[in-house]
Formats: sequence, C-alpha cells, structure tokens
Amino acid sequence: MKQIRLGQTDMYVNPVGLGCMGFSHASGAPTPHDEAIAALRAAHEMGYNFYDTAECYTGVNPDGSINYNEELVGEAVAPFRDQIILCTKFGVTHKGDHLEFDSSPEKIRQSIEGSLKRLGTDYVDLYYQHRIDPKVEPEVVAGVMKELIEEGKIKAWGISETTEEYLRRAHAVCPVTAIENRYSMMARWHESIFPVCEELGITYVAFSPMANGALTGAYQSNKVFAKDGSDFRANMPQYTEEGIKKTNELLEVVSQIAQAHNATNAQISLAWMICKKPFIVPIPGSRKIERLQSNFDAGKVELSPEEIKIIDDKLDTMTFDVFGGHAGK
Repeated sequence: MKQIRLGQTDMYVNPVGLGCMGFSHASGAPTPHDEAIAALRAAHEMGYNFYDTAECYTGVNPDGSINYNEELVGEAVAPFRDQIILCTKFGVTHKGDHLEFDSSPEKIRQSIEGSLKRLGTDYVDLYYQHRIDPKVEPEVVAGVMKELIEEGKIKAWGISETTEEYLRRAHAVCPVTAIENRYSMMARWHESIFPVCEELGITYVAFSPMANGALTGAYQSNKVFAKDGSDFRANMPQYTEEGIKKTNELLEVVSQIAQAHNATNAQISLAWMICKKPFIVPIPGSRKIERLQSNFDAGKVELSPEEIKIIDDKLDTMTFDVFGGHAGK
C-alpha cells in the first residue's frame, strides 16, 4: 500500500486514517471502554497508523463521568505509540449549543500540557488549531507552534477549517504540515484551496469524508439517531427526507462504479478523493471493526480518471445542504 508524506516532514501515513471522535463524542452514547480499546487496537492490526483526536471530544459515560477521547486513544495506542502518527487539536470548547474559540498563547500552552497528560505521551506528532480564533492573529499562533516544535512537545502542526489567507500567513512564520478541513462528495467548498496545498507542499486531511455517514447509504431516516442531543446527526440537513433523496440520487452513480470494483459505496467515496489528489488523506470514523476494515481497504481501490470524472460530472449537476455548509453548482 502506498504511503503519503505529511507535508514536508519525514512522517508517512497509509492512505486512510482513523477519526477517533465517535468513540466518545457526537455519535450517541460513548462506546463502552473495553470495546473501544479493542476496536482502536484492532485498527492498528489492520494497518491504521494515523490516529486523530482532540481535547474537546468528550462524552458522558453511563455512570455520569466524563469520557475523554484523548484518554481513550492514549490508552489504546500505548503499546504501539512509536509506530503511529498521533494527532490532536486545541482551541475549541463546547458550550452547549455553540463553540467557544481560544487560541491565545496562554491557552495553547495549557492545552498542550493537558493533551500530553491525557494521551500519556511526551509529544504529539501533529498538533492542529481546531478552529480559527478571530481574536488571535495567525502569526501569533504559528509563533507558539514554532516554540513547541523547538521544545520537542510537537513534531509538526496544522490548522483545521482554515482559509487560504490564514494558511499563508501562518505558514510564513512556521511551516504548516497539514490542514484538516471538511471534504466529501457532498461538501466540496474547500476545493479552491487545493492549489495552495500543492504550492506549499501541505497535506489535506479530509474529515467527514462520507458526509457524516450519508454516503454509505446505510441511513434512510434521521429517526435512527438519538434525539437527546448526544448524536449530532439527528439534526443534520443531509438526513432530512429531501437530503436523503438527493444522496440516493448520487449513490445510483456511485454504486455502479462500486459494483465494477467489487467495492462498497463508502469505499468509492473514499477512493474518489484519494485518487483525485495525492496529498489528500481521509480520516473516516467508525466504531465497528468490520467498517474499520472496509474503510481501510478503500486505500487499495484504484479509480481511473474517467471514473472520477463520471462522479464529478454528476456532482456538478447537484446541490447539497449538509452539516457545515452548502455545496454544488
């Protein structure tokens, strides 16, 4: 399996990474501890070597205690810590129905120490600013990242949900290794930043590469998701009746290509972006071992330029309202 270089570093990852958020946060009740540890370790045995978490990924356990995703991931990867690229994020706090941003130097320093402790590690391979803080200039954030690299607390840094201007200004102070922006067939509004990634040698890490599960075709109603606020998918526009109808129209095209490759719709959704650009690494999340294996195997699916064009041509005739924004022509 081909390896993808992260930015201009000496770190390489397999084509599909693992988004760990769902084990603790935003996908219903947290996965039982032992079950989650087993799945995260099984993923490594499959070949996953790129694990993504964040300090704000938390949930509530049945006993009322806080489920910290970083603690879970840290415990799971401890036996093979030096064999993987471990990523986490700073700068976001969940406050009920909204997010609060704080990327002040003081908060970043506090966050990295907390993350290192929860992860049980001496360093983070890739440290992301989780969201842009309008109160803090990118040069200031980049300056702190440079210091943390020099101190050996992080190996490299990145920015999640960045803009081109912010990325260029930050990169000029301390080279950015990766950006982590939303990207899927149904969320293409960041494609305009692809040329910047190519120019600067930056990896594009794609989160929600299957539009929060919609592109799997597995969910035909939002009624299957918990309504108590623990599962964010319950209120996502792609799971309305109209949203599901549009997704199914797209999947008619995707499924034809999937059949030709003896693959699933989900695998084609991942292969579509992996084969589109050599610097894209999707990080789908799943809590089920069989789906973890299926997602990882998508890295072995080779789509031709013609097949990618068939999908793109269909996408160019459609518009989608999905969580995070609106895409289409």
